[in-house]
Amino acid sequence: MQPQDTPLTALPIARVNVGMSVVDSLGDTIGTVTAVQMPGTDVRPDVAAGAAEHLVSSGYLRIDTAGLFATDVYASGDQVVGSIEGEPGVVTLGGSHDDLYRAA
Repeated sequence: MQPQDTPLTALPIARVNVGMSVVDSLGDTIGTVTAVQMPGTDVRPDVAAGAAEHLVSSGYLRIDTAGLFATDVYASGDQVVGSIEGEPGVVTLGGSHDDLYRAA
């Protein structure tokens, strides 16, 4: 018998690992995963208060973006729509770079 709060299938974020490349829904490269936190984590991301609570409850990825003036961004666990294992693996998000949370 399954506990009521246990999902029957693994969440997409559960298949994500540090070092995977991240692309948006159009296939544009966003960056590289530098941290993965599962839903309910005690690790608070470096974002504004309201966004931080959402990320903690849904889980999140910290993504290192490329470029001289680039800042890290965060994707919530519910933005992860899929991943492909490999060298490097690829994580696909359901939105665009503009939908991500900027690190403070």
